[in-house]
Amino acid sequence: MDFTLSSDQEELRRAARDLAQAEFAPRAERWDRDATLLPDEQRRRLGELGYLGLTLPEEYGGSHTPLLHALLVIEEFAKACPAAAFAIFEACVGAARVIELLGTPEQRERWLPAVVAGDGTMAVAISEPDAGSAATDLQTEARVDGDELVLNGSKRWCSGAGHSELYLVYCRLSDERGASGIGAVLVEKGSPGLSFGPRQVHMGFRSVAHADIFFDDCRVPADHVIVPAGGFKRLFSAFSIERLGNATMSLAIAQAALDRSAAYVVEREQFGRPIADFQAIQLALADMVMRTEAARLLIWRAASNAGTGYPVTLETSVAKCYANETARDVAALAMELHGGYGYSPEYPIERMLRDSYGWLVAGGTPTMQRIRIVSEFLGRRVSQRG
Repeated sequence: MDFTLSSDQEELRRAARDLAQAEFAPRAERWDRDATLLPDEQRRRLGELGYLGLTLPEEYGGSHTPLLHALLVIEEFAKACPAAAFAIFEACVGAARVIELLGTPEQRERWLPAVVAGDGTMAVAISEPDAGSAATDLQTEARVDGDELVLNGSKRWCSGAGHSELYLVYCRLSDERGASGIGAVLVEKGSPGLSFGPRQVHMGFRSVAHADIFFDDCRVPADHVIVPAGGFKRLFSAFSIERLGNATMSLAIAQAALDRSAAYVVEREQFGRPIADFQAIQLALADMVMRTEAARLLIWRAASNAGTGYPVTLETSVAKCYANETARDVAALAMELHGGYGYSPEYPIERMLRDSYGWLVAGGTPTMQRIRIVSEFLGRRVSQRG
């Protein structure tokens, strides 16, 4: 198994790094501090440069590269500016991939070109106030009324809510209980009966919109069904792509925290010498290096095996769980190595630690990933219900 990047991959990575550091890194601290969303013109610039269509088909403006190519770009942008990285994340590994893989040709033609160009963003709405980890407990429903669907219910913890133009809504499309009744519908912003609560600013993810979503007899055309009832398993197979994007955002936090720590311990002096000379510092830094390298290899394995299709669920859950916890632990060690400076907003370490917890929770917590790992490893369903 060869994990050496090709010349094309190295060039893609370098170009992404140069752009992210030159144009987006200088704005990252201010955007985080002020909870500023990525400006529309910056998103469109990413579209013009081809970064929003890396994994999407050429006929819709994309370049249809393997998943690993997109993850290489996401890592470089995320190390420099999470807000810019999230735009690429949304387009390349988010709900748009569900439309590509599970939607009809007409649906792909209708919605994907705008995503690739940066003219529209697409968010996924799964969780509800009473359905988080237990996703199949969701209650939002859609019933057929002539040539329309009427949605009722609410969603929470949707990244992009209130800001995105399109929403992939997991909902009940039949009266069957559990996963059997669940499918997905595409809802456009501005649809009658769709509304949003006030924007929520959390501990981390400050440059990403969050709000509650409400469907009160929300009407959408019947041809907006992306996956009919009974397609929950297919939806979550596609969701594995997003989980690898999530893992890569965590990897970027770990790598950025490691890089800054390595530079800091060489420059910072105490007791008359650089703190890098102290064995305790060396041991902490060694742990950070090992964890970050291992996380990258796990992500690359899963992405390489996925190609342009679906990742293996076991490999995805292992990579996400390990990368999420690595980001948290490496960022925490970086804060310790920086001392008081790590706790100060003058340095980006405290932002990295805040954001690390967001990726750890989003897309399935480490606890849920461990349950999935056991289920896939044993080849049997592991139920948490009494």
